[in-house]
Amino acid sequence: MLRWCKSLLAAALVAAALPASAQDATLPPATRFSSIQVDVRPLLATGLSVYAEGVRGELQAALAQAFAGRVGGPGPTLVVRVTGLSLNPYAGSENRGGRGGNATNTDYLEGEALVVDRAGTVLLRHPQLSATNASSGGAWYDPVSERRRVAYIAGHYAQWLRRGLGLD
Repeated sequence: MLRWCKSLLAAALVAAALPASAQDATLPPATRFSSIQVDVRPLLATGLSVYAEGVRGELQAALAQAFAGRVGGPGPTLVVRVTGLSLNPYAGSENRGGRGGNATNTDYLEGEALVVDRAGTVLLRHPQLSATNASSGGAWYDPVSERRRVAYIAGHYAQWLRRGLGLD
């Protein structure tokens, strides 16, 4: 828990150090990126190494699909830094004994997109949190359910990022 708090504090300090223009900027509609990179070092730092590479692979594929036609040639780099992943226990119930709500059945993927020029200057910072239903992976007892949940939330994150950057 303490390590997570330190990571959160460090991320907040980095964000505060960015010029306001990098936090509030928007991209021109015709923006193209030279490349897209997924950074999972924050996950590795919190001990989520079991999931980090899976998240990197799924998110890289989802971003390539979501930003198809906008990658290649000169332009800034899109760096997506994953800062958190939560796959909550799911045992197949969407109803909590008639009391309503299913907040405990939600998966989360948190991060930020950085648009970085060739000199390494951050042109834009866009924080984002995606939340999806934990049942997105299918039957909870299926051994590949967690992998499908990661793939689903990565796709969700990528599509909303495209919208969040104003590129739809």
